Amino acid sequence: MASQKLATLYNELQRAFDARPSDLKKCGTLLAQLKVGLIEAGLLIPQGETNLHDLVVARDILEIGVFWSIRAKDVPSFDRYFSQLHTFYTDFRSSLPPSKREFAVRGLNLIRLLTQNRIADFHTTLESLPLPADEINTNPYIRHPVNLERWLMEGSYSKVWNAREEAPAEEYKFFVDSLMGTIRNEIASCEESAYDSLPLKDAATLLFFPSQSGLLVFAQQRGWQVDLTAGMITFAKKNDEQVEIPTQRLIAANLAYARELEQIV
Repeated sequence: MASQKLATLYNELQRAFDARPSDLKKCGTLLAQLKVGLIEAGLLIPQGETNLHDLVVARDILEIGVFWSIRAKDVPSFDRYFSQLHTFYTDFRSSLPPSKREFAVRGLNLIRLLTQNRIADFHTTLESLPLPADEINTNPYIRHPVNLERWLMEGSYSKVWNAREEAPAEEYKFFVDSLMGTIRNEIASCEESAYDSLPLKDAATLLFFPSQSGLLVFAQQRGWQVDLTAGMITFAKKNDEQVEIPTQRLIAANLAYARELEQIV
């Protein structure tokens, strides 16, 4: 590598990341040190002639950073690492050997776009993938977010929920859970408008909670009243806003419109 110190830190990072479970705290410390080292070595944003082996190592460090970010539940860090990896996946694609983690990382980014409701960006990113159209459904890392997007558009939320168990990598479940959080809030808003109350069991089923404890936490966040004895949830009602309807103005406008139609005829 560019320096013996970077090589030593990189080997330590690999051991900490591959440990079961991963040593997240140590990985975070090592990644911070390695990023400084990559900047000093001109490898974080490569320019000019650079040793290919060093570029492969730099790419590997950033890919580990992507997965570490998800395991540490640090979404802004994930965004930064993916942005830095993009150069390696595009500008140096023809000169570097393929990365076994590339499509896993790209798939995570696609699901990240779904969690932000950036559907247009999702399709633009999908179309720009270095993958033939007929291989999208055979690559598990890309097929998964593509299916999620289709089910979201269909409103097939139960399929989104079941997709969690079909995730091609453990890190995918983090963003699927984030999607389910958004879906639950949408369903909850509909329930508040449609019902005064619901049985706990029915509410848990509609909101995809496998256990009552999760539902109770969610109910507290929404300000719902829970009666465990009766097994019922009463929804918090927002104050009805009084909207004044300008009756006279509407009548006058309709009459004027009718007169204009008569003149046209």
